[in-house]
Amino acid sequence: MAQSGVLLTREPAPQAVPVSELPVKAYEAALNTGPDSSCGLATAGFRAAKYLTEEWHQHNYAQYHQAFADRDGSERCRHESQSLAAYAAALAQRSQEDSTAKLGQRLQDTHFWKAELQRETEDLSAETDLLAAQKVRLERALDATEVPCTIATDNLQCRERRQPGDLVRDQVETELLKEVELIRNVQELLKRTLMQAVNQMQLNRDHKQICEMDWSDKVETYNIDDKCGRYNNQSTNIQFHPSSSKFEESASTPETWAKFSHDNIYRAERERLASINLRLLIDNILHDTAEDLHLQCAAVNEAFAKRCEEMEDAKHKLEHHLKKTLKEIGDQENNIAALKQAIKDKEAPLKVAQTRLYDRSFRPNVELCRDPAQFRLISEVEELTESIESLKQKLLEAEQSLRNLEDTRMSLEKEIAVKSNSIFIDRQKCMAHRTRYPVVLKLAGYQ
Repeated sequence: MAQSGVLLTREPAPQAVPVSELPVKAYEAALNTGPDSSCGLATAGFRAAKYLTEEWHQHNYAQYHQAFADRDGSERCRHESQSLAAYAAALAQRSQEDSTAKLGQRLQDTHFWKAELQRETEDLSAETDLLAAQKVRLERALDATEVPCTIATDNLQCRERRQPGDLVRDQVETELLKEVELIRNVQELLKRTLMQAVNQMQLNRDHKQICEMDWSDKVETYNIDDKCGRYNNQSTNIQFHPSSSKFEESASTPETWAKFSHDNIYRAERERLASINLRLLIDNILHDTAEDLHLQCAAVNEAFAKRCEEMEDAKHKLEHHLKKTLKEIGDQENNIAALKQAIKDKEAPLKVAQTRLYDRSFRPNVELCRDPAQFRLISEVEELTESIESLKQKLLEAEQSLRNLEDTRMSLEKEIAVKSNSIFIDRQKCMAHRTRYPVVLKLAGYQ
């Protein structure tokens, strides 16, 4: 017979005593006939409830048999009860140990997904912070482009104040227009990238919130299962819950339970990788745009320097020509004065020659001869008249040349003033303003 205090390692087989019927002894009741029967006595006035000795023995045998049968059934019931109790105790202990082990395994699974969710949440939070830092760089870089745009626009407006002689579309203006277009394109690119960063940060926060909610459910479930795993038969806070063994209709399966957390982590990981790629893209964009703006700024500055050198050279040449023109004006003025003096000097000889001819025209009679002296005087008058005419013509030419030189002087002085104004605009206004151009680090959003 199995003892009730022994724990079985495996499920025991039922040990019930087979039921068998005891042999029933057939007794035949003797008839109350004969000399010892009571029938006569009953008729003679005695009690009729008395049994025969044989009946008494039969009655006692029946009681013995019934007591034996009851004891045997009771003993068999005791053996079955003890076996069943031992089996039930072992089964209950084994079931409880198995349930505790299952709860422990479930705690490990829950802890695994909880740790994965927590790790992904922390990684996503850190990635969102890094992306937020890149977003700040984008905003700083976008703000930094306002200064180059203002400088380039101001340079174009200042150069519009050049005087007509120098109001040309030179290489400087071409580079400035390229710079303005480049800055506007960079601003549009930075704005689009900034919008992408804002949207990606929102997606990161949304998936972080989903992972946090899943993690919170895992923490609560872990605490519940941990509390359930600590329950034992000696716990004081256990009680009957008859309806707790029913499955909830909305309950998930282990596969869908694991898939839910796996999908949450997968989507969060996908957004985190997208955020990492966006950060790398932002870094490349900021680096490239800063380099492009810096190179274009250098090109504009080089064009300004070259243009200023050209205007300085033109100005020096104009000043050199002006200097020579002024000298030539002085020389021409002296020449005109000399021509006038030469014409004046020819008046006296012409008067002498004409007076001689006039006086000789009064020679009497045959003395009015065409002698060599007459011919020479006539030739002298003609020569003097021709010389005077030539000198007067040359004087007219010299005076026209002087007027031309004066016009040239005025034109040169005006052109020098124009060049000076252009040099002042390009060098003192534009190039001085361009010294405030942001550095590469500021254009890249680091400052």
